[in-house]
Amino acid sequence: MPPRMDDVMRLCCELSTNQQMKAAVKNSGKGAMLAGAVAFAGGLMGGPPGIAVGGAVGGLLGCWMTSGQFRPLPQIILELPPQQQQKLYNDITGVLGSLDWTDVAQLVALVMGNATLKQQVTAALLNYVTRELRAEVQYGD
Repeated sequence: MPPRMDDVMRLCCELSTNQQMKAAVKNSGKGAMLAGAVAFAGGLMGGPPGIAVGGAVGGLLGCWMTSGQFRPLPQIILELPPQQQQKLYNDITGVLGSLDWTDVAQLVALVMGNATLKQQVTAALLNYVTRELRAEVQYGD
């Protein structure tokens, strides 16, 4: 990972740690497929009443499967594939604008020391997590 991108990822981790952010990534597509598959199997075994029972059971299983466990946001950020890290990097550097820094410590200090910039970077991070990862964000323990 290029040094500038690594600095921005570490900034995002620092911000999310500072605010105790956790996220649960939902896989709604998998849940919907499971619900449909169980409804189909119920229909094969029990006809129309089997579809109803299978749909209900499949829906419950799909809901349980996609409820997701909250994990610390820094952990999720560090596990992002390179393409998603690039997208997050682009979003954050769009907020940082022409800000110049030499290392991650300076970048973190610059952002944490400017309340407006900190708020804008945090908003961009939350926007990315909810829009691109389709995750639910929670603060604190």
